[in-house]
Parts: sequence; structure tokens; C-alpha cells
Amino acid sequence: MTQRVMVLIGAGLAGLFVVTALLAPVLAPRGYAQLQDGGGLFGAQQHPGAGHLLGTTVTGYDVFSRVLWGARTALLVILLSVSLSLVFGVLLGLVSGYVGGRLDRALVGVADAMYAFPSLLLSILVAIVVSQGRSSLVGGLAAAAVAVTVVFVPQYLRVVRAEVVRVKGEAFVDAARVIGAGRGRIMFHHVLRNSVRSLPVVVTVNASEAILTLAGLGFLGFGIEPNSAAEWGYDLNKAVPDVTAGIWWTAVPPGIAIVLTVLGITLIGESLTDLTDPRLRRRSA
Repeated sequence: MTQRVMVLIGAGLAGLFVVTALLAPVLAPRGYAQLQDGGGLFGAQQHPGAGHLLGTTVTGYDVFSRVLWGARTALLVILLSVSLSLVFGVLLGLVSGYVGGRLDRALVGVADAMYAFPSLLLSILVAIVVSQGRSSLVGGLAAAAVAVTVVFVPQYLRVVRAEVVRVKGEAFVDAARVIGAGRGRIMFHHVLRNSVRSLPVVVTVNASEAILTLAGLGFLGFGIEPNSAAEWGYDLNKAVPDVTAGIWWTAVPPGIAIVLTVLGITLIGESLTDLTDPRLRRRSA
């Protein structure tokens, strides 16, 4: 029963996030970088009201619109980073586990070294190298996606490698060799297909971590400028002085958006863990 509730809550929150991201141009009453309309400038730090549902920021942006557009930015980073991480991490894990030897030791050594490096610091360094000081939409998204990818690739490599090492010793793989199947067919058709069962769990965990990494980069000043795209971490950074002055509405909405989105994706990941582990499944039953 608990597992079912977790799935429903997680799916609801994640679904709300995806729908908001896809329909942001329709749902948002104003643009992410809009400062005025027919009545003139919005004004800075306006209280929530009829004109601005969640008020305005210190720079005069509509908070509600920025939160909705920020979901779109977060979804793009998740899709880019997880896709790149899957491609490179799975391929490296497959080659490492199947070939073995010196190549395996070298790849595992590099992965361990990257694990030892603080992930946020590594993301900052990669973001600086990729963006080269540019904070445009394309440059900012690419920097954030590549930064998150570099952090996640070792995780996929280790997970896939462990499964490949186990699967390549199975009888059906030996049978494929006996009948003359080539190395490529054995690796991709027989071994890889049976080595990716745990990847959905890793993907959900990485999706939530991608949002937190993106928010961390934006909060520390390595994100996307407000005239290029909306980003929750950047908005939180600009709202820090407001909180000390008692202006809560510029910080609370983007903060809640981050918390609810990460919570929804994490609950889905926890539920997938229970479903893929028979011991946890029996315990929850």
C-alpha cells in the first residue's frame, strides 16, 4: 500500500513538472524575460496580487512566469544530460566489462578518480570550460548538460560493467560463441540486452540530481542569464537579499518548484527500486 501511494504521488508530481514544462508558453502569463506590458514596467518586488500572481522579482520579472519557464529549462537539461550519460556510460561499461584486462582497469580507475572528485566542483569546472563565460540559452544548456553528463557517466559505467561481467559468463553467451556469433552481436544482442535492467532506477536518480546540479550551478552564478532562459537556481540566487528584507515571494516559489520536482522523481526511483528488488518487494507486501 505504501509503495502504491509513493508511486502515485511521485507520478503526479513528475507528471505536473513535465506538463508544466511542455505547456509553459501557454500557461505562463508573461515571457521569462518580460519586464513591461501595455501599462509600463512591472516594477521591482511587487507584492503578489491580481496583476502578478506571485509578485515580481528585484529586477522586475514576473515570478509566476519565471517558475513555469524554469520547468522547461530543467526538463531540457534532464533530457540532454541523461541521454548523453546513457550513451557514453553504457557503451563504456559494456566495453569495459566484456573486454576486461588493462582497458577495464584503466576505465574503472578513471571512474573511481571522478567519484573521488566533488561532483558540484567538477560540474563547475566543466561548465566554465564549455560555456567559456557565455550564458546564452544554447551555451548555458550545453554547459549544464555536459557538466551533469561528466558527473553521471561513471555511475552508468560501473552499473553496466558489473552486469556485463556477470552476464558474459552465462551459458547462453557461451552457446552464442559456439554457433559462430561475432563479438559485436554477442556484446549488443546477447550481453547488453540482459545488462540494463537496473538502468531505469539509475536514470530516475540522475534526473533528480540533474535538477539539483543545474540549480546549484545557477545559484553559484554559473547558470543561464535571465534574458536567455528562466532557471530556478539563478532566481534563488537573486532572491537571497530579499529574504533578509522579509520579501518571501521571490524565493519561495522557485524553491518549492525544485523541492516538489526532485521529490516526485525520487519517489518514482524509490518505487522502481522496490519493484526490481524481490527482497524489498516481499518486505513491503
